[in-house]
Amino acid sequence: MRYAPLAPALFTENRARLAALLPPKSLAILNANDILPTNADGSLLMRPNSDLYYLTGVEQEETKLLIFPDADDEKLRLILFLREPNEQNELWEGHKLRKEEAQALTGIVQVKWLSEFPGILRRVICEAEQVFLNTNEHRRAHCEVETRDDRFIHEVQRQFPLHTYRRLAPLLHQLRLVKSRAEIQAIERACQLTEKGFRRVLRTTKPGQSEADVEAEFAYEFTRGRGRFAYEPIVASGKNACCLHYQVNGSTMKAGQLVLLDVGAALANYNSDMTRTIPVSGKFTRRQRQIYDAVLRVLRAMTAALAPGVIHKEWQKKSEAMMTEELLKLGLLKPRDIKKQTDDAPAVKKYFMHGLGHPIGLDVHDVGDLATPMQDGWVYTVEPGIYIPEEEMAIRLEDTVLITAKGPVNLMADIPLEADEIEALMRRR
Repeated sequence: MRYAPLAPALFTENRARLAALLPPKSLAILNANDILPTNADGSLLMRPNSDLYYLTGVEQEETKLLIFPDADDEKLRLILFLREPNEQNELWEGHKLRKEEAQALTGIVQVKWLSEFPGILRRVICEAEQVFLNTNEHRRAHCEVETRDDRFIHEVQRQFPLHTYRRLAPLLHQLRLVKSRAEIQAIERACQLTEKGFRRVLRTTKPGQSEADVEAEFAYEFTRGRGRFAYEPIVASGKNACCLHYQVNGSTMKAGQLVLLDVGAALANYNSDMTRTIPVSGKFTRRQRQIYDAVLRVLRAMTAALAPGVIHKEWQKKSEAMMTEELLKLGLLKPRDIKKQTDDAPAVKKYFMHGLGHPIGLDVHDVGDLATPMQDGWVYTVEPGIYIPEEEMAIRLEDTVLITAKGPVNLMADIPLEADEIEALMRRR
């Protein structure tokens, strides 16, 4: 890994929290993600399985974790299984974890090679009363390929068809929504790296550049800071910003345009998510400033509205009501539009058509049940926007915010946001 590893106490605490949720005599098993192919003999860089990383801090392919808190033999209660290093795989792929390295990284005493897994699985599963297996259950996931988890589920159920199998994902979703202090600090460091990238962009952006040039400035800071992009960056100038998931980043930025920057850094696999919209020439026009300030007012109000006990859908509705008023003031909506709207087709959706925010952590759109009232320790994004294709521009603003009982804490409070500050920093180019 190219970043400093997180303290093993984080993963030890996470495992203890999961063990406390498991019913008696429960066995839980987790797998690493596959390394996905591209074309010819190519493959993508492996992205760690977020759940496995949450419990171990391990990023290595083919890793398995076995948790059986009530095993009669205490040596079988927690075991990490690793791919065994050899001269060939290290020659072609690089260093593989030794047992002692994995023990130091994870806080797990029992570390074994994968060759021992089948025998140990048979031993513990015959003692267990129920088996918790894991899959990706994010409500917006759409996966057309069979995953390592899928293959493992099929195989273990084939071998042991009379066991009771249960879903591990709901328990992990419940745990991962509430961030520990160590996790919050990891997200804060990702936000700080995002700030470095954005301040660099403010110093360098000018008419005539490509959107790709802006992406490169972020990449420089993220890579130098031992991080990476948390997601594919959006650098969208002019009408490109009206495409919500624009990722071409290839147009030339022109004087008088705005450029929407939806870019966040990830560090130690914890993510940040930021959106800023800046004037390519360094100064907002009067019309651009009107729309910018409207979006900013919604951002401020909806950030302040984050609190334990708030329900996500009610928070969303509140933002849409406020945005409707802003759109009326801007002349984008007319009173007749409000009279014609329905519950299924509110007028505001013409210019603000997406969700206001989402949980963030080990995944950018983090797991969790959004019907659950918000809690102290959740980390959320707030991202209102106004999209006006007929004027070839869009403005979205987004911060990453910690929800606490004492009030929301903006983890991006140091990232320039006010229009006057952005203009002042761009004048120094």
